[in-house]
Amino acid sequence: MALVNIKIDGQPFQVESGLTILEAARQCGFNIPTLCAWNKGQCSQASCRVCLVEVVGARGLVASCVYPVNEGMEIIISSPKASEARRASVELLLSNHRQNCLQCEKNGHCELLEVAKIVGARDGVYEGEMTPATFDEVAPGLVRDTSKCILCGRCVTRCKEAQGISILGFENRGFNTIVSPVENRSFAKSPCIQCGQCVNVCPTGALLEHSEIDRIDAAFKAGKKVFVQTAPAVRAAIAEEFGCPIGTPGTGKMVAALHRLGFYRVFDTNFGADLTIMEEAHELMERIQKGKLLPQLTSCSPGWINYLEYYYPELIPHLSTCKSPHMMVGAIIKSYYAKVNNLNPEDIFVVSVMPCTAKKYERQRKEMANDVDAVITTRELARMIKRAGINWNRLPEEQFDQDLLGQYSGAGVIFGVTGGVMEAALRTAYYWLTGKEYDKIAFEEVRGLAGVKEATLDINGTVLKIAITSGMRNVKPLLEQIKAGTSPYAFIEVMGCPGGCINGGGQPYVKPLFLPNEDLDILDTYRVKRAAVLYSEDEKQVLRQSHKNPDVQRLYDEFLGEPGSELAEELLHTSYDSHRENYPEDK
Repeated sequence: MALVNIKIDGQPFQVESGLTILEAARQCGFNIPTLCAWNKGQCSQASCRVCLVEVVGARGLVASCVYPVNEGMEIIISSPKASEARRASVELLLSNHRQNCLQCEKNGHCELLEVAKIVGARDGVYEGEMTPATFDEVAPGLVRDTSKCILCGRCVTRCKEAQGISILGFENRGFNTIVSPVENRSFAKSPCIQCGQCVNVCPTGALLEHSEIDRIDAAFKAGKKVFVQTAPAVRAAIAEEFGCPIGTPGTGKMVAALHRLGFYRVFDTNFGADLTIMEEAHELMERIQKGKLLPQLTSCSPGWINYLEYYYPELIPHLSTCKSPHMMVGAIIKSYYAKVNNLNPEDIFVVSVMPCTAKKYERQRKEMANDVDAVITTRELARMIKRAGINWNRLPEEQFDQDLLGQYSGAGVIFGVTGGVMEAALRTAYYWLTGKEYDKIAFEEVRGLAGVKEATLDINGTVLKIAITSGMRNVKPLLEQIKAGTSPYAFIEVMGCPGGCINGGGQPYVKPLFLPNEDLDILDTYRVKRAAVLYSEDEKQVLRQSHKNPDVQRLYDEFLGEPGSELAEELLHTSYDSHRENYPEDK
């Protein structure tokens, strides 16, 4: 790409043409404050007016998030005129913002508060009428508080770009404007998939996960035996909550913290991932060998399940009937584990630590039979650790409890990354079908299908095509192929969040404002670094195939019988709702 010469505060630089001033400035070592732009300085709204700068020759101040650089441009960031304008913009935003900062869950991660500090915003300069307040906590996964919304539009853009469903939009006009689902409905009354991508990009406390910490506190107080399990992706990100760089492994310290929080047993959801592979690979073999409906679609991502139920219910027969890994673990704890240890299932309380807000909805589904009693996000676990006064950096490295459900394979670890479920399933399915060890297949981008990768697999002379994708915007063309009867694939892995669970709606916030020294493309940076944690752990495992996990083998030998057995179907499989309305009316 062609380069252009610019000056910033009198200093000469060369940058790529086509960049915005905000992007170019960051490349040159300047951090212009902003609230509506996110990730590489991209912005579609230019609504907050916090990034105003002077451009020599321009008629007035310009919003750097949308103003492109050009040859010879002279930009002045630090002039009194620009500095005063940025301060006034923030003061205006504060004038109608609910300022209960001490009680806000975003305290410490609030970009509005941080930008106010950067620009030197003064208290009470402007008096505005409070933003219209809607407090929506009906949905299991998400909470929305419009009194804290600054109308930046990030959530609107993220829902559209990541998931392609545009649940959120601007409602009303003028001072009555809010961001909400259509007609200011609750998330529970709209076709929201509960993925939480909107929460990840919200700069204030306007969007949060629906916390279940109080449920856990109540279970401890009631004398329950409180079990906890953690998803693969949690270990790849939890350390970030304690000031560690992105990509810092956190498994051992996380387990040590959970032991100190008083949980009865600390298990790894990776065991459930191995169990899922046993059932899912068996189901795939059945479909292939008996000529049943193909392609098979994976079912471990509840945001993806929500999407299919809302928008493509006619394709539900293609879904694997397997429960997600953490729900399987919950079912086994309350059946097999309780039986072996003479525990009353009613005295057991199972907590899942997940990177996902949609799993809060999943655990409450009527089809799940109360397998799991509470779901908390990676962020919520960090809050519990901090509340308990536990010093993360001084924690030792500890192991998960090795009690019936303790062992896991490398295949279970990589469930948290896009492509990981497919990889894990093939390691077992390929062995069962051919008697040979699986040789890793290289996936290639599909021309004309953004975000979709495919590979070809030779099973005893039968050629099968498989595909992986993440983010609902990317899965839609694949579903349209299935509807049209033209899908070339036998097996498709789908994850609800772009990049997989490592980028789930419950993971630590990754904001350029708080990470000025990270690479410009924050999305790619933390996806790659978090994924590397999981692949590294996979490579270190002696066992890398789910069917070789001795605890899984013992579970089948002593309790379940075999994959797909009647008991396995009862405990580890589920059904889906083909009658959810796309736009359900309030009843």
